[in-house]
Order: sequence, then structure tokens, then C-alpha cells
Amino acid sequence: MNTFRILLADDHPVFRMGVSSLIRSHEGWEVCGEASDGREAVTKCIQLKPDLVILDICMPNLNGVDAARHILKRNPEQRILVLTNVESEQVIRECLEAGVRGWVVKSDRPDDLTFAIEAMQQHRSSFSSRVSDLILSGYLQPHRVNPTMALPPRLSGREREVVQLVSEGKTSKEIAAMLGVSLKTAETHRSNVMLKLKLHSTVELVMYAIRNEIVHVQLPGTVMPIPHMGNGRTDIALRAAI
Repeated sequence: MNTFRILLADDHPVFRMGVSSLIRSHEGWEVCGEASDGREAVTKCIQLKPDLVILDICMPNLNGVDAARHILKRNPEQRILVLTNVESEQVIRECLEAGVRGWVVKSDRPDDLTFAIEAMQQHRSSFSSRVSDLILSGYLQPHRVNPTMALPPRLSGREREVVQLVSEGKTSKEIAAMLGVSLKTAETHRSNVMLKLKLHSTVELVMYAIRNEIVHVQLPGTVMPIPHMGNGRTDIALRAAI
């Protein structure tokens, strides 16, 4: 039997350790690589060519939505399973429209994650019950829009990246280096985004990023389950998100 190779992308090392342990406990599965942010996930996906990418949404430098877009634009056949705390309809919709076909919530049981990975291994879709309910409710159908209301400007993928990086406090020089463009181009992207969104300060841009799920705020004390293999069984460890 061929080994099923999985790339794990999550910015919390302890959580990655728990998920890696769960994956390695399954015969025929291996973690071929790990990434701590979305940009690293894209790079390692290109380098390692995994069978499956397990991807968190809330990651620095490039969030999971845009990381999935980059990965699937390059390889539409790449299987991606989102493993996250996020249950926003907007984020779910954007991921599914990009081509993501698997979604597990971190508060689900470890067995649910194992089931989802098995489904993805067999080229089947797999969604947590809450996400399935949204899909069955028809939320992916085109939303009715009031013709009298102006639609908000739609950002390109590059513009979303710039918004996230600025919101995370990156300087124009740092943004230029991360995007592989000149300093002048990075500053132009930043200015164009501000003009397009009609914003006048970085604070307004950060608020826009939060409202539109481009960056996420984790409040102190949030509890997150961590699959942990110990003594031949699967336990749940809890920690406070930072």
C-alpha cells in the first residue's frame, strides 16, 4: 500500500504535534512536512507535492483562505482539508468556491478528523455536521442583493495579501520582500488598497480586515482541543489560545 503523505499547516506548534501524532498512529499515513503560516504552506506544497494538505484558516503572513487559493490555482487537483476553529459562513463559502472539499472544526472529536482524512484519501468530500448543514441549507446559492445598495469593492488576491500583511504590522519593506516585489510596488499596492476601500488610516484598514475575515482575533482563554495520542488511545488536551 502506498503511503498517504500529508502536509500539516497550523501556526500553533503544540497543536501540530498533537495532530501529527494522530496521523502517524494510522497505518499508511505520514506527515511529510509542516508549515507555521500560509505562505510557508504554499511553498512546501509546491516542494513536497503531498497527497493532502491539512490547513488552518487563522495563520500569519497568509491566511488559510488565500493559501488555499494559491495552492488550488497552481494545482486544482490538490486535496485540501481545512482544520480550524472558524465557522464563518463567508469564510466557508470562499474556501468552497476556491475548491476546498473538506472541513473539520477543531472542537470536533479526533475520530471526526480521522474519518475526514480517510474520506479525502478516497477522493471524497468530508464536512463537519455544522458545515454540512450550511451547505444543505443552500447558502452557496447566489445571495439576493438589493439593487439599490452599492456592492463593496472586491479585492484581488494580491490586494487581500497586502491587507493582511499591513494589518499584521508589516512594513512596506517587509511586504516587498515577502511578495517578491520592489519597495515602490509594495507601497503602490498599499496606496491603491486604501483608495479602493476609501480608508484613511491603518487602524481603519485593520478593522476592515477583521470585519471581512482576512485576519482573525483570538481572545485570551479560548479553549482549543488538541488530538493527543497516549497510552494507545486518543485523548483531548486543552489549552488557551494566544
